Amino acid sequence: MSADPARNLASQTARGLRTSGASAVEVRRSARRRRTVSAYRDGDRTVVLIPARMSAAEEQRWVTVMLDKLAAQESRRMPGDQELAARAERLSEQYLLGGAVPDTVRWVTNQNSRWGSCTPSEGSIRLSHRLQGMPEYVIDYVLLHELAHLLVPGHGPAFWKLLESYPRTERARGYLEGVVAADRLPHPPGPQD
Repeated sequence: MSADPARNLASQTARGLRTSGASAVEVRRSARRRRTVSAYRDGDRTVVLIPARMSAAEEQRWVTVMLDKLAAQESRRMPGDQELAARAERLSEQYLLGGAVPDTVRWVTNQNSRWGSCTPSEGSIRLSHRLQGMPEYVIDYVLLHELAHLLVPGHGPAFWKLLESYPRTERARGYLEGVVAADRLPHPPGPQD
């Protein structure tokens, strides 16, 4: 928390505005910032940068504008379940000769320790919401990985042979390993700690 009570009040007010896509909103005021307002996601919170001279009403308005803007950007990048199913069909045709045909493909929010899962007996594929916003080739790799499980359960040689045709397998796996490693690094204390 800041030593400035007005800033604390403004941050608390901003946090109460919305929790769309993030669990908290932190407003940072800067005397050097004159006109521009910007925002970015930092883990599970959104940081909004504004000029120090803004009133509380202007701050609330800009927090709302910036949250809407970030949400719009993210929604353009994140395919819905229908787009995910179409993508699965395209990947199956391109890399698995159309052999993997899932009954359902969807995003889920209850997978925090895996990137995706497949239940071959039901023909269902679920991808973790944590993949949303990652590069397309990473999402394609995870989706293709789960499609391959419809054809070959387990991770034996026959399974990995199916994924050989995807040219970005190693790059995508490296990206995901980097994300996991970064999550394990100690995080320096933030302003609220």
